[in-house]
Amino acid sequence: MNSIPKCADCSVENPVCESIKGKGPAHCPTPHMRDVVEASLSEYELPGIKSFALNASIQEGECYVNKDKGNPHARFAIKPRIQETIEFANKMGYKRLGLAFCGGLKHEAKIVSDILNEQGFEVASVVCKAGQTPKEFLGIQEEQKVAPYRFESMCSPITQARLLNAAETEFNIIFGLCVGHDSLMMRYSNALCTVLVAKDRVTGHNPLAAIQLYRSYYRKLKEEKFKKGGNIIISAHGNK
Repeated sequence: MNSIPKCADCSVENPVCESIKGKGPAHCPTPHMRDVVEASLSEYELPGIKSFALNASIQEGECYVNKDKGNPHARFAIKPRIQETIEFANKMGYKRLGLAFCGGLKHEAKIVSDILNEQGFEVASVVCKAGQTPKEFLGIQEEQKVAPYRFESMCSPITQARLLNAAETEFNIIFGLCVGHDSLMMRYSNALCTVLVAKDRVTGHNPLAAIQLYRSYYRKLKEEKFKKGGNIIISAHGNK
């Protein structure tokens, strides 16, 4: 192995990860990191993991129609993610779901909770500000607040996770938590999690929009450097 895995840089038309007769470049982990691949497969034998992975793969296949036409261009998806989440939870036999949501999406969270209740689930929902812990607890400075010189409760994903753990949820749905907060929620949650909404304040919570437009409106993502620890942007030419 000449380097770390770089699957995103692969330009092979018939990659070995998808085809028996496929090929892989020097940075391909499929042929060059077999020890890691084999070790990972043993994890699927752990209690509950194999059935979880199996149902996830079944759910993936059920999201498409016209699969038997033999023409990949005739196949198309028919289910939004909220429907997939409901169907997957049913496949797993879950009864009590957790909803860890951002306070900025409270209206939408109520809709999701109502939908899940109508589908027969018991829903435990926890907002990000639960606990009313001041941001000063983390050592934040006034100018680093959303609204400086006012009381602000910190987002506490660990509290969200612990409250859902106490409620003994079987599957937790992350709904618009901030970058990093979602990470802590997943780390401290006893139940496995899925993301229904990824926070993106600018694109209406559609992060892919900026990536798809990186050649035009979001050229700055490649042409400019973002200063660590702040919002100041330094261009590729060194101008602030």
